[in-house]
Amino acid sequence: QVQLVESGGGLAQPGGSLRLSCTASGFTLSAYRVIWYRQAPGKERELVAWINTRPNYADSVKVRFTISRDNAKNTMFLQMNNLRPEDTAVYYCNVLGRNEYWGQGIQVIVSS
Repeated sequence: QVQLVESGGGLAQPGGSLRLSCTASGFTLSAYRVIWYRQAPGKERELVAWINTRPNYADSVKVRFTISRDNAKNTMFLQMNNLRPEDTAVYYCNVLGRNEYWGQGIQVIVSS
């Protein structure tokens, strides 16, 4: 069964950190471009980070977030540091290649 399963979300305080994971099954992640999106309440889904030949980031998360992948574990990551309340959103992993797959989405809440 082809799926992407996300984990690692939850509640963090401003200035804190969270690490999101997205594990693929049923296909080989290394053959796909990996991307993270997020959607805040009442807003459109926005692109957060992606890897082509190198990592790329939205201006709003540059320096604070790091996208990575571990092909041996068939998993992609989003390390989020120095979190801000405006980072509160549902985060989605996405892969593009021969097909396109989406994770189920995971909630991140940044609040004191």
